[in-house]
Amino acid sequence: MVAWTRPPCRKNAPLHRDLRQNAERPNNEYRARRLALLQRPCGRLARTGSAGDGKTRRREELIRGRTMANVQSGKMIVGLDIGTSKVVALVGEVAADGSLEIVGIGTHPSRGLKKGVVVNIESTVQSIQRAIEEAQLMAGCRIHSAFVGVAGSHIRSLNSHGIVAIRDREVSAADLERVLDAAQAVAIPADQRVLHTLPQDYVIDNQEGVREPLGMSGVRLEAKVHVVTCAVNAAQNIEKCVRRCGLEVDDIILEQLASAYSVLTDDEKELGVCLVDIGGGTTDIAIFTEGAIRHTAVIPIAGDQVTNDIAMALRTPTQYAEEIKIRYACALAKLAGAGETIKVPSVGDRPPRELSRQALAEVVEPRYDELFTLIQAELRRSGYEDLIPAGIVLTGGTAKMEGAVELAEEIFHMPVRLGVPHSVKGLADVVRNPIYSTGVGLLMYGLQKQSDGISLSGIVGNSSYSDETKAPVLERIKRWVQGNF
Repeated sequence: MVAWTRPPCRKNAPLHRDLRQNAERPNNEYRARRLALLQRPCGRLARTGSAGDGKTRRREELIRGRTMANVQSGKMIVGLDIGTSKVVALVGEVAADGSLEIVGIGTHPSRGLKKGVVVNIESTVQSIQRAIEEAQLMAGCRIHSAFVGVAGSHIRSLNSHGIVAIRDREVSAADLERVLDAAQAVAIPADQRVLHTLPQDYVIDNQEGVREPLGMSGVRLEAKVHVVTCAVNAAQNIEKCVRRCGLEVDDIILEQLASAYSVLTDDEKELGVCLVDIGGGTTDIAIFTEGAIRHTAVIPIAGDQVTNDIAMALRTPTQYAEEIKIRYACALAKLAGAGETIKVPSVGDRPPRELSRQALAEVVEPRYDELFTLIQAELRRSGYEDLIPAGIVLTGGTAKMEGAVELAEEIFHMPVRLGVPHSVKGLADVVRNPIYSTGVGLLMYGLQKQSDGISLSGIVGNSSYSDETKAPVLERIKRWVQGNF
């Protein structure tokens, strides 16, 4: 599905930048100006002739023709990261060399979500609208659909496998589809639905470790997969919020899976690595070995708990605690200077107080220590703690804090680095920031889906969300019967 189209020209670009600099002005007049700007015709064409001018009409038709050709080639992609602390909308365009160019960014504080789950639809819709409007203004386009991320404690996962007979003794695309259908046919609770079926590797007869089985000869095909499920209501509420903003949902993607696209290298995934995406409401974990995803998990401790700790310990309102966390906090007390002081606003009309930065770090460090200890326990429980020689990659807004990487190295006793999006152009200097990891990953997921279709052997595999909604049940049963009888 096409995500967005370019307008005839960018004559109003300076005004776009001016509006973006004032994006946080909440008054109705400003919002009306932004909507009017999006709806008005391109300035240059509006001045080239009257409405009935044949030359103008022909020029508009030519421009529309170029725009539609670009649309039909599927080169426009939008990623929408609806997080607990912020909503990020990114607009990407595929360059001629196949690379991704970021042309629009929109962010807005998230209102209406708690730990990745919608708790207030109206507030969530407003946050999404503001982020989308800002991205449209920067990119000079109108957004019609987006790839949307999902996270939260309702996410479940398990490893499974499926076996089918190979028709005509040569593995075809239909065989791959049937074996993945068989692998995801596992018992899940009634309130959950399959979100992804992610292939790990295949077995043809007794030959194990096959990654690209298409075209290979054999009698029996087995697939080992990682199945990710999500709460039906949680996914439906996310879809409802997006559609109430006038957008269609191209696909729903697990957020740590999207982040893996943008921050992990192929060598890390091959050698063995653990991605830790620390957001505002949850910390999302994804483990890769031998190029495939092996384990995913969600820990309900993240940046919001750090903010609450600061607010309680320093007796300051939450909004000031968030600002103090971003500007001054350090996750490792020994790295914070004892001589550095900060001003802490008080509650009510009380005067502000001064506090050393080291004292602030002593409040923050125990929460990060607890979080990393829980992550270490999850690694041990998964059985992959000794199988990730590439170490830990931290990403997400809460991972940016000074001292987080150093503290993680002390606890995990393995290499740790801060992951930022790579392999992007355009506004790359802006998006090379951990807070945009999921958003950029959603664009890269969309790029792969639109250019090559969903890979049957990559880290993403096939998205059961789109398959389930597009393929009727009777048609899927018919394919299964044809393949097995």
